[in-house]
Amino acid sequence: MLNFATDMNQRDRQILQIALPSIVSNITVPLLGMIDVAIVGHMGSPVYIGAVAVGSMIFNLVYWLFGFLRMGSSGLTAQALGRRDLAEVTRLLVRSVSIALGIALLLITFQIPLKWLMFWLIGPTPDVEPFASTYFNIVIWGAPASLALFSLMGWFIGMQNTRFPMVISIMQNIVNILASLTLVYGFGMKIEGVAFGTVIAQYAGLLMAIELLVHHYGRLRRYLVIKGTFVRKAMGRFFNVNRDIFLRTLCLVAVNLFFTSSGAHQGAVILSVNTVLMQLYLFFSYFMDGFAYAGEALGGKAYGAHNDVAFRDTLHRLWMWMLIVTSAYTLLYIGGGQWIVTLLTDETQVLKASHDYLWWAWLIPAAGCVAFIWDGIFIGMTATRGMLVSSFLSALAFFAVYLLTESTLGNHGLWLAQIVYLAMRGIIQTVWFRLRLSSLQAMEMTK
Repeated sequence: MLNFATDMNQRDRQILQIALPSIVSNITVPLLGMIDVAIVGHMGSPVYIGAVAVGSMIFNLVYWLFGFLRMGSSGLTAQALGRRDLAEVTRLLVRSVSIALGIALLLITFQIPLKWLMFWLIGPTPDVEPFASTYFNIVIWGAPASLALFSLMGWFIGMQNTRFPMVISIMQNIVNILASLTLVYGFGMKIEGVAFGTVIAQYAGLLMAIELLVHHYGRLRRYLVIKGTFVRKAMGRFFNVNRDIFLRTLCLVAVNLFFTSSGAHQGAVILSVNTVLMQLYLFFSYFMDGFAYAGEALGGKAYGAHNDVAFRDTLHRLWMWMLIVTSAYTLLYIGGGQWIVTLLTDETQVLKASHDYLWWAWLIPAAGCVAFIWDGIFIGMTATRGMLVSSFLSALAFFAVYLLTESTLGNHGLWLAQIVYLAMRGIIQTVWFRLRLSSLQAMEMTK
C-alpha cells in the first residue's frame, strides 16, 4: 500500500511539473495582445485601438487554425520518446519545423488575398481599416517565427518539458513591452511601432527556443538521419494526424464566431455581456489546458512505450485533478462571479444585464472539463479522429439547439447551445474512447 501511494504521489508530481509551467505560459499569452492595446490606448485616438484589435483578431484566428503544428508535434514526439526512438524524435522536430516554415512562406506569399479575405470577414470601419492594414503588413512577417515556435513548443511538450515554453512566453512579453515602448515613445512611431514590437518579440522567442534546443538537446543531433525525415509514410501519418486537428479547429472556430456574431446581432449590451462572461471560460481553460498538456506528454509517452499501467494511472490521476480544479472554479464563480465581472467592466448597463446570465457561467467548468482531459489524452495517443468527430457532432448540436430555442429563449438559448456544445464534446469523446480506442489500446499494449 505504501509503494502504491508513493507511486501515485510521483505521478502527481510528474503531472504538476508539466501542468503548472503550462498554466503560467497560458496566462502570459493574452498579455501580448493586452500590452499592444494598452500602448495604443494612450495614442490619442480610438482608431489605433480598433486597428490593433482587428489585426490581433486576424492573426489569432490564422495562427489558431495552424495550432495543429503544436498539438501534432507533441503527441507524435511523446510516443517516439516512449519507444526510445530518438532518431524519430529528431526527425519529427525537423519535419514539423520545415512544414511550419513552408506554411509561413505561403502566408507571406499570399498576404494580399489573405488580408482582403480577413477584412471582408471582420469588416473594420473605414477610419480603422488603413491602420489595421499597416499593422497587418508588418506583423505578417512574423509568421515564420510564430509557426516555427508552434512546432518547437509542441516538441518540447512531447519531450516532457513545459518549462521552456513558459520561459519563452515570459521572455516574449518582456521583449514586446520594451521594444514597443521604445519604438513608440523613443522613436515617435505610432501603429508601426506596436507592430514592429510584436514581430521583434516573435523572433526573440524563436531565437531563445533555438538556443535552448541546441544547449539542452544538442546531443540528439547524432541521431538525426535526414534521409528518413520526409519519406511518404512518415509524412502521411504527420498530415493525417494534423488534418484531423485542423478540421477540428475549424469546428471550434465556427462555433466561436457564431457565438460572437449572434451576440452582436442582439445589441451592444448583450454582446458585451457575452464577451465578459466568456472570459470566465478562458480563465478556466488556462488551468485545464495545463493538465491537457500533461495528458499529451505523459499519456503519449506511456502509450508509445506500450505501458498500459502507466497510461491508465496517468489517466486516473488526471481525472482527480480535473475534479479538484472544476470544483474550485465552480465554487469561485458561484461565490465571486459577479465580483469578477465588475473587475472586467464598469459599464452600468452591462453589469445590470449580466445578472440575468451569470448563472450560465457557473455551468462552464462542469460542462467543459471532460473535453480538456480527453483532448490531451487523444493528442498523446494521436487519436485525433475522435477529437474531430466529437467537435463536429457537438458543433451540429450547438447550431441545432440555438435554432430551436432562439425564438423563445433569445440569448439564453445561445448560452444553452454553448453549454450543450461543451458537454457533448466530453461525452462523445468518452464514448469514443470506451468503444473504440480502449480496444485498440489493449491490442497495442499486448504486442
